[in-house]
Amino acid sequence: MKVLLVEDDAHQRERCASLISAQGHEIETAVDGQDGLEKAAIYNPDIIVTDLRMPRVDGFELLKSLRESGNLPPTIVLTAFGSVEMAISVVHDLGGFWFLEKPVDGKSLQLLLDRAASHGRLKNEVVELRRQLSFQGSIGEMVGQSASMQHIFALIRQVAPSNAPVLVTGESGTGKELVARGVHELSRRADKPFIAINCAALPEALVESELFGHEKGSFTGAVDRRIGCMEQANGGTLFLDELGEMPMPTQAKLLRVLEDYTLRRIGGKHDIKVDMRIIAATNRDPRQAIKEQKLREDLFYRLNVFHIELPPLRDRREDIDLIVATLVARLNPKHETRVAGFHADTLNLLRSQRWDGNIRELRNVIERSMIIAGEGLVQPHHIWLPNATAANPVLPVPATEAAKEHPTLDVRVGHTIDEAERTLIEATLDHTRQNKTRSAAMLGISAKTLHAKINQYRAEAATAESSSD
Repeated sequence: MKVLLVEDDAHQRERCASLISAQGHEIETAVDGQDGLEKAAIYNPDIIVTDLRMPRVDGFELLKSLRESGNLPPTIVLTAFGSVEMAISVVHDLGGFWFLEKPVDGKSLQLLLDRAASHGRLKNEVVELRRQLSFQGSIGEMVGQSASMQHIFALIRQVAPSNAPVLVTGESGTGKELVARGVHELSRRADKPFIAINCAALPEALVESELFGHEKGSFTGAVDRRIGCMEQANGGTLFLDELGEMPMPTQAKLLRVLEDYTLRRIGGKHDIKVDMRIIAATNRDPRQAIKEQKLREDLFYRLNVFHIELPPLRDRREDIDLIVATLVARLNPKHETRVAGFHADTLNLLRSQRWDGNIRELRNVIERSMIIAGEGLVQPHHIWLPNATAANPVLPVPATEAAKEHPTLDVRVGHTIDEAERTLIEATLDHTRQNKTRSAAMLGISAKTLHAKINQYRAEAATAESSSD
């Protein structure tokens, strides 16, 4: 467990930190409430142990601020003799876990830390359970309350226990691989490998080697034996994405494997028996692909034992709110953001779009807007829609709100372009609390470019310092 200790007395801080560390917990310390607020935002502790009387920001204000932001973990309040009544009040009013009188007793501290940890785990389990129940239907990373998605979930549950091949169709970005993973995770093969191969992403010369493997010296460049994806998937599931892009000769060899689930590596002399389930996907209309001779008809019938067709996002817009809420929970830890959700006007804007790129496009828009917003609610002006039309425009930033969220910058006449650029970059980094991912997004540059600029400024500063010496 990660513990944040907030204590202004250096001796007490060092002693408590040693006790907490000795009990096997990760420890971060802060010298007062203000330092504690800053450390909590970065460290994301599971438990807080804090003194009450401290300079700048005291323990009461620290816990109050964390509670108002929704980031208050189980808390143990340390109190000196004569302050017990105040400690009880803090525990009761602010939802702290318990209080402990100084000097801190190691065994008592360990007991309370164990109880706080259990309380935190139980709370997280309850939140997760409520989240799952609120979905009224979810498999893996797929969520949806619409009738069409409930039908998809039912199909997945029906086919998962069997070994039947599955063909998943749907537009690009609808989540065909998520369906495949859902079938795998609900099957008896769940603890075995799930191997995915994108047939469209491989050069034609490498497809067979990737699928079947090869022996050393079987062709130019085959310097070692290679185990193919089919052998890697033995006991588990092989997912063939974009099946319609697989070369026709390879389709013929795949069909032969599906006859008796026996393969031979390129250059090999012995047959190898494999136990795998095949799930294939394509964004093409299979019947049209057969007419265009992009897909073998006999392979189609072999794989089309159980067909799942995913609906486009524009046909299930009622699921957008749920998809957004799920992605916010998953992306906050990834980008170190503290987004609470999306404003109602923002959700209305998202529901009004066509989403030709489906969930993949929606996810990209959500991810970028969360980086821009950083915390709180994502407003309409945080959204950038590359295909926005006059009928569905992105709303401009209100002047007062823009001034509050994005402070103005004073660049005077006479500054060089390089000086102005550096001022803007440094001010943006300060505004985002040195969050480089969010800063790069706000500046409209790549993270790589931003890192290069930061390194350049550090080198210039070091050069200037050494020359002044």
